[in-house]
Amino acid sequence: MAGGDVEAAAAAPLLPPPASSLSDEPAAAAPPADRLGLGYLIFFTLGAGFLLPWNAFITAVDYFAFLYPGAPVDRVFSVAYMLSCLLPLLLIVLCFPKSSAPARINTGLVLFTLALLVVPAMDGAYVKGRPGLYGAFDVTVAATVLCGVADALVQGGVIGFAGELPERYMQAVVAGTAASGVLVSAMRVFTKALYPQDAHGLRQSAILYFIVGIVVMILCIVCYNVADKLPVVVYYKNIKKRAQKAEVGGGMTGPAWRSTLWSIVGTVKWYGIGVILIYAVTLSIFPGYITEDVHSEALKDWYPILLISAYNVFDLVGKALPAVYFLQNANIAVAGSFARLLFYPLFYGCLHGPSFFRTEIPVTILTCLLGLTNGYLTSILMILAPKAVPIHHSETAGIVVVLFLVVGLVIGSFVAWFWVI
Repeated sequence: MAGGDVEAAAAAPLLPPPASSLSDEPAAAAPPADRLGLGYLIFFTLGAGFLLPWNAFITAVDYFAFLYPGAPVDRVFSVAYMLSCLLPLLLIVLCFPKSSAPARINTGLVLFTLALLVVPAMDGAYVKGRPGLYGAFDVTVAATVLCGVADALVQGGVIGFAGELPERYMQAVVAGTAASGVLVSAMRVFTKALYPQDAHGLRQSAILYFIVGIVVMILCIVCYNVADKLPVVVYYKNIKKRAQKAEVGGGMTGPAWRSTLWSIVGTVKWYGIGVILIYAVTLSIFPGYITEDVHSEALKDWYPILLISAYNVFDLVGKALPAVYFLQNANIAVAGSFARLLFYPLFYGCLHGPSFFRTEIPVTILTCLLGLTNGYLTSILMILAPKAVPIHHSETAGIVVVLFLVVGLVIGSFVAWFWVI
């Protein structure tokens, strides 16, 4: 991986250099090889898994809008999901030393599976494609709340887990999250082309999204429990245990933990601020602006679907790029997250600017750049943050950055309600 450190020697860095690298830790032998890339594939699958349930709910929004006319389905889902994810994450961070990562992640994956089962089971037993049954809407919202709780358990755990390992495993996780969006977009295009856009077609499409999600959740349960036994994972867990034993003070409870936690937050705060900005900007534009504000006479109702697909593909490209070129300078990545505020006037211009800007080409280019920068900068900051602290605190740093990420999602979802263009 190439480095991008161009800081002047006399300048005080905005972000601290990594507190320790994995290669600096004491070890008896070289790390085991990741045979056949199995570890990378497992973490990629886990990354795809914890976003797939949310993608299933928002992709089936046409079906839910048909069932519950007049209800602001997408907005209610967003608020319910984001808030139910944020609160458990806060609890996990505050009570981290008393919690077990395997218990959190396995519980979260089971909750994801149960939440995804709600919609097809309720459709088959009660709703049966009939609109206006608002009691079922309440149950569906409750399922999104359950998904939010599961997301906090799984995403925080998986990001923290990957943070203890070499950079490529975190890159695998974040690339997996983008692959989840690409998979759902592909299913959306497939079902729109295959099924008629009537009650029966929308119902078939929605059931397909949830069945695929359930299958992936079962696969994730298997993958996680296999990952915990991989030689490379066991190797770095042993390094972590040695580092914990060597730390002065021993136990991490009460005031000692709070002091350590604040130190970790202070170390990674700029990484977190960058992540907040990335997702606040992205969520306030995508998908609301894409699906509601721009229109195409030529592409008609295919236009938002193609724009969402373009965003998801370029988000995946951005999250895969660190495997080719890795920007070591976190200051530049944070500056890039601030620079993304320029997307506001640019997208505004696509509605109210010169006539050329109000065509499909500028909107498509900006949407692709929104996805590309979201993916690349997210990857860089998520990879670097856990490496800024000693290895035995990497898991906590990863969870703290996920908390920042969810705060960014909440802010972006809130701004999207009031950003009237």
